[in-house]
Amino acid sequence: MGVVQNGSAGFHHIHFYIIMRKIVIAGGSGFLGLSLETYFKSKGDEVVILSRKPTASQVYWDGKSLGDWVDALEGSDALINLSGKSVDCRYNQSNSQKIFSSRIESTRVLNEAMLKCKNPPKVWLNASSATIYIHAENEEMTEHNGIIGDDFSMNICKSWEAEFFGTTISQVRKVALRTSIVLGENGGAFPKMKWLSKLGFGGKQGNGEQYMSWIHINDFCKAVAFILQNESIEGAINITSPKPIKNHQFTNTLRKTLKVPFGFSQSRFLLELGSVVIGTETELLLKSRKVYPQKLIESGFVFDYANLTKAFENLCFG
Repeated sequence: MGVVQNGSAGFHHIHFYIIMRKIVIAGGSGFLGLSLETYFKSKGDEVVILSRKPTASQVYWDGKSLGDWVDALEGSDALINLSGKSVDCRYNQSNSQKIFSSRIESTRVLNEAMLKCKNPPKVWLNASSATIYIHAENEEMTEHNGIIGDDFSMNICKSWEAEFFGTTISQVRKVALRTSIVLGENGGAFPKMKWLSKLGFGGKQGNGEQYMSWIHINDFCKAVAFILQNESIEGAINITSPKPIKNHQFTNTLRKTLKVPFGFSQSRFLLELGSVVIGTETELLLKSRKVYPQKLIESGFVFDYANLTKAFENLCFG
């Protein structure tokens, strides 16, 4: 919102005006995309969702080839790409290929589309992941000192960011969002965590010493909006609370919030067994992610839910 003042000395008319933005969210029909759509619309912005399975109000795209959807980019203010198959699955050959191709192809075709635009969005935020960093139980991983290793998840992220930053588009600011676990009521991991805790299975996972990096959905949306407005932010940025916490403390905090007196713990063996049954990977639970949002903090971003207890209380009781 802006303010204009005019008039003679001693008498001013003050006019308020709202600058509406057009924001395009590719792959925006999931938990994060719909949360961002609600957030930006509440601020008066226009939001266009590109989806492989669009509703009546969304625009179809296949995530890999140019089409009529390119018109949505022309003259818009920002592009946010969240496309990519969920990693909550078994990493067999078929799923691994889909995880890889859904990220690389969508990013590649968006680069092509942006180059074709006469008036492309001035800022492009592309999803990435905090799993780009190595398993870390001591040193915090910042954007400046974070260590990037060599395994399936890290290599996916490296290839993803390389595809994104590999094409330079004149006058377009690019930011890769290295996002941690996003805690929200309407999707993601939190509803399942809450359900398991209430059933009495909310104990530590493995030895419980692995760090969990997390962020409240409200802070995620607020951080994305902050990055769109802050023209000094570019490159990779960690989207996570400044207070990563050990798994046993995380699960204990959730049980206390829900007033559940006990929680059965799951050994690594049980987790391996269970992951096969429900079709996921133990890495999602056992990898220690100790990630710190140095760029956000240094840029002046203020978290509403830096404290996990406060985050859980809001998510559980509003």
